[in-house]
Amino acid sequence: MQGSRFAFGPYVLDSAAGTLLRNDVPVAAGYRGLKLLAALVQRPGEILAKAELMDAAWAGTAVEEGNLTVQIAQLRKLLGPAADGSEWIATVPRVGYRFTGAIERLGEAKRNPLPLPGKPSIAVLPFVNFSNDPEQESFADGLTEDLITDLSRNAGLFVIARNSVFAYKGKAMDVRAIAEDLGVRYLLEGSARRAAGRVRINAQLVDAVSGEHLWAERFDRSLEDIFAVQDEVTGKIVEALLGRLRASPSRNRPKNLEAYDLCVRARKLIDDSPQTAREAHLMLTRAVSLDPDYAEAYRWLAMNHWMGWVHWGEPIEPNRSVALELARKAVAIDPNDAGCRWVLANLLAYERRFDEADAEFTKAFELDPNEADAWATISDIEVLAGRIEEGLEHIRKAFRLNPYPASWYYLTLGQGQYAAGEYEAAVETLRRDETYRTSSRRFLAASLAQLGRLDEARAEVDLFLVANPHFTTRHWVWTEPFRDAATLEHFVDGFRKAGLPE
Repeated sequence: MQGSRFAFGPYVLDSAAGTLLRNDVPVAAGYRGLKLLAALVQRPGEILAKAELMDAAWAGTAVEEGNLTVQIAQLRKLLGPAADGSEWIATVPRVGYRFTGAIERLGEAKRNPLPLPGKPSIAVLPFVNFSNDPEQESFADGLTEDLITDLSRNAGLFVIARNSVFAYKGKAMDVRAIAEDLGVRYLLEGSARRAAGRVRINAQLVDAVSGEHLWAERFDRSLEDIFAVQDEVTGKIVEALLGRLRASPSRNRPKNLEAYDLCVRARKLIDDSPQTAREAHLMLTRAVSLDPDYAEAYRWLAMNHWMGWVHWGEPIEPNRSVALELARKAVAIDPNDAGCRWVLANLLAYERRFDEADAEFTKAFELDPNEADAWATISDIEVLAGRIEEGLEHIRKAFRLNPYPASWYYLTLGQGQYAAGEYEAAVETLRRDETYRTSSRRFLAASLAQLGRLDEARAEVDLFLVANPHFTTRHWVWTEPFRDAATLEHFVDGFRKAGLPE
């Protein structure tokens, strides 16, 4: 699951971590430049067309060809000449570029094996869409995600989060290798076909250690029975793994399947970018209008408003008050949903209502001890409260439940490492490809500055301000729920040394 590492001359490029080393010393290279360099070194000697390179560095974004020219020029300046005086990257007029140096592929960066938890551990692999209609893909994804949610509410199980299992979607891999990669013993596989008002689901539970199939069943039901089928599958798995059924409080289910589909699609878009967040907003607004008693739609709409004013530069009001109102409504509709609880907890912390926030986090973990996003979120709140070791412990717990998480997990880890004074570790974390394109650059710049690497810190500040031109340290401090003056001053000191605007 990790990218390759390539050596050429005095350099080592780690395309997975998004780092470039010269004689083992980090080189301050930009995100786009590293993407271009990775594309070139993976095919040394080959001519890569300009369009192909632009797709590699600006995937899904329309940019002028001049941007590519500028990035290549910066790469050449950064790398300098090869030992024989030639350039590493040659121009092929009117066509593109090629990498001319000798490359040594150092191989895949391997993860350390994850030990099995002390309780039955399971990952639900993405259900395969067997419908002829590709539009039904979101239905199969939603089924997968709902089964993960239902299983994770059982304290007797260890359940891998949805981000990580979707890393295997569409990949042909041996179940034993997947289980070893995720550090679990059991895998649930399945397929779904939805057509003409009916749904057919095949599911099987596999012991990846022995290869034994513990349970398999086929369901052919009316589409209106889909949530009853999910409950039945969950019950069968819990019974197979724990030997007895353990009832969890019932969860709010949507009454309108179009609202359900919209929510499934929206929750994948909510934290990618301001543009996708706006798409998600439209979908979630439509979902709650179709189903006014659908708690999960309100929960994600609350997060959408919160991210707008905290991360995307949208007006503080009414986003701030609307987010809190929506989160409270979600909990009122479904007090047994851990996701609704931790979202409300996070928003209450940003309102400085810390006692209420702590109580909601506690309730969320009582309802679902496997809720990885909640552990990652409370880590952020704890670090800003000066409880840094607790925060680091909880973000690491989140990573164990979600080994291939969303980019903000790395931001949260890097922030905690900075707060702990682990600056080298923070730089390594925040330069990973998974998070380098996010607002984490401000913490990366602060970490570099604390190490005395001021030129690199200034370069990161410049890149950060391109995407965040109105950022000021004063406003950031005002928005973040700090509870500890020393921790606050530590961040301000790093920002100041890095050259971020006061």
